[in-house]
Order: sequence, then C-alpha cells, then structure tokens
Amino acid sequence: MRLDDLDPSKNVNDQGRGRGGFSMGGGGGGGIASLLLGILPMLLGRKMGCGTIAIIVAIGAFFLYSSGGLNFGGSGMTSGESAQSGAGGNVACDTEAELFACRVLKSTEDTWSEIFRAGGAQYRPAKLEFYQGGGQSGCGAAQSAMGPFYCPTDQGVYLDTSFFQQMSQQMKAGGDFAYAYVIAHEIGHHIQTLTGTAAKVRQRQGRVSKADGNQLQVRMELQADCYAGVWANKNQGRLELGDIEEGMRAANAIGDDTIMRKSGQRPVESMFTHGTSEQRMAALKRGLQTGDVRQCDFFKGIF
Repeated sequence: MRLDDLDPSKNVNDQGRGRGGFSMGGGGGGGIASLLLGILPMLLGRKMGCGTIAIIVAIGAFFLYSSGGLNFGGSGMTSGESAQSGAGGNVACDTEAELFACRVLKSTEDTWSEIFRAGGAQYRPAKLEFYQGGGQSGCGAAQSAMGPFYCPTDQGVYLDTSFFQQMSQQMKAGGDFAYAYVIAHEIGHHIQTLTGTAAKVRQRQGRVSKADGNQLQVRMELQADCYAGVWANKNQGRLELGDIEEGMRAANAIGDDTIMRKSGQRPVESMFTHGTSEQRMAALKRGLQTGDVRQCDFFKGIF
C-alpha cells in the first residue's frame, strides 16, 4: 500500500515502554499455556466495551502452539510512569512501523472527514496511542498481549507495533495492507462511537441475554470490518498487487471459529463475539466493493 506521500497524522502520542508487557522466551510456558486455555472461553464470551477480543485470543492461541513460552515481567505501568510524546523523550512516528501507522491514521482522517462532510457532519479524529509492552488507556491498562484496541472512553486507538510482527510470524497474516486493515478496523469502532451506534448496542446488551449480547457484539465487529473496507475502497488508488489478499488473510485469521479451532476447541456459535472467518471476510469485502457506508448497516431491524 502506497502511503509515502502522506504526512503523518498529528493526532498521535507515544507512551514509551512500560513494565507490564511480555516477552517470548523459553521456560515457564506450561503454566501460562494452561492459564490461557482455561480463560479462552471466558474471553470469547465477554461483552467488552473496548478492545478487540478476537485479536487477544488469537495471540494467545498462536503462542500456545509456538515453541517458546511467555514471560511476563513486573506489574502494570501506572499513569504516572507513562512517558508522553515530547515530555519523556518518546517521539511518535519515529520508527518505520510507527510512521506507517501514523500515515494510515492520516489516511483514515482524510477519508472519514470527507464522508462525514458529505453527510453534513464534522469528523472528530481518534487519537493513536503507541506504547511498548504496557501502557495506560481510558479503559484501563494496555498490554501488548491484548493486541490493538479502541477505547471509547477517551476515543483512542492503542497500538504496540510489535503486533505487526506477531501477525506475520504467529498468525501468518502479515503485509502492509493487513496491518493497515487492523488500524482501519479500530477506527471503524471510533465511527460507531461518533454515530451513536456503540452506545445503542451497549444499552441493548444490558437488557438481553449473554448469547444475544454476543450476537450484537458480532454485528459491531462486522460493521467495523465493513467500515475498514469502505476506507480501503476510497483509497484504492493506493493499493498494490496482493493487498486485498493480505487483508482477507488477516480477516480470516481472526474469525472466532478459526481461533477456537486453533486453540483446540470446538467452535460454539453462542460464544462468538467477532464473527466467523467467512463473515469477517465478507464484511470487509462488502465495504471494499461498494465504498458505501450505508451498506455497512448490520443493525437493520434492531434499532
């Protein structure tokens, strides 16, 4: 994906390195592996207000089957320990991976500003928060093992760019467009916050069963995938050969059914919170092919 001509977004911050991250290494893997296998069903069944549960579980599942283990160091970083850009010496967009993410963010800002303007509204950008290992968000502690996530409380997208390497090595879903899709998906959740969809879903989830609440969450995630596709459609002049395939591989890798199978479990539809691999690929494709946000209404007949 060609983004070199774009200036990086200014809506970014680098918290620096925290003490609550993880590192891959030998030893200690057995206990962590057992723990992850025990909590996978709970993670898949939760109704989270922020973050991307499928990505969380995907990382855990793939790590379980890698040769090394997980070593967690220290306690979570407090808000006082996070280094702000320009204050603690951490400069956002100063690495190749961060610069790419900053340009993707700028592209989403340009695209959604135009879409909102066409509808008579003004787009309010999200803020991209980089951290390494561990950090803080308005939704609580940020950890590398969580993967990229969106926090509606402070309207921020939280990203440890080491996740891109994990996508390539553990998930076999690398590539610049795949990485851009992950960011664009989280911006899709920001769109849901701005349009009020997220608030409506949370209100309804409080009145229905857990299984029905999970189905609403699936619709949220598929809509965010579709919004990511709309963004890609509006920037198709920047796409290169193989980009679409990269995005589809990434969407396939984080489907609930694929994640559960890779963790050694039988897929249970009532526990899905992000949709199947087929559904996620179809949602991304819908946005890509139409470029029309109206085609991303996954809540027709609900509210």
